[in-house]
Amino acid sequence: MAAELDGPRLAPKSGTAKQLVVFLHGYGADGNDLIDIGRAWQDWLPDAAFVSPHAPRPCGQSPMGREWFPLTFRDPNERWTGVNEAAPALNAFLDAELSRHKLPPSALALVGFSQGTMMSLHAGLRRASAPAAIVGYSGMLVVPEGIEPDDFMAQIVAKPPVLLVHGDQDELIPVQALLHASQSLAAMDIPVQWHISPGVGHGIDQEGLRHGGEFLRKAFHRAA
Repeated sequence: MAAELDGPRLAPKSGTAKQLVVFLHGYGADGNDLIDIGRAWQDWLPDAAFVSPHAPRPCGQSPMGREWFPLTFRDPNERWTGVNEAAPALNAFLDAELSRHKLPPSALALVGFSQGTMMSLHAGLRRASAPAAIVGYSGMLVVPEGIEPDDFMAQIVAKPPVLLVHGDQDELIPVQALLHASQSLAAMDIPVQWHISPGVGHGIDQEGLRHGGEFLRKAFHRAA
């Protein structure tokens, strides 16, 4: 049985939720790490409810933090195994939150950071109904070793617009991951935009936040 997720929430500025933005934090953090982005975006997205669930597992390398899946770097396929094992709990949470707000699946946006970006792309592109958008900061598209491109593409059932943002000085996940992901997404006819933040490491700067907020505002407007 999938673990039940929970985390901090922000009510919509307008008082009535017409959209749902779900933040997925990185390895060793928790839901509190990203929820303040919702406060920064409320003027762009006044009708959006925000929620930032804590990942289901205690983090092996940071006992006070959480992880979507363990990272040992000993198994080349551990990210692929990890996103698949974590997806059921995440999807159950997304469905429950949409139901709680009485919103359709098209009113959902996923925003990830690092490992949370891996989860956002993995789950979001496999939802039965496409989200309005996915924003991925400092992350990567997880593809298993040795899989044929056609076999991987066959898994992708949703094609929401995607924005990828990455610092060009990222020491944990090199900026090349953005380029590989954007090329793979474009090859699958998924509309993808990207922004590289100069001088930024494994983090999000104000320009990256602005790009993300404006991208979601436009995506929700198109989906309405």
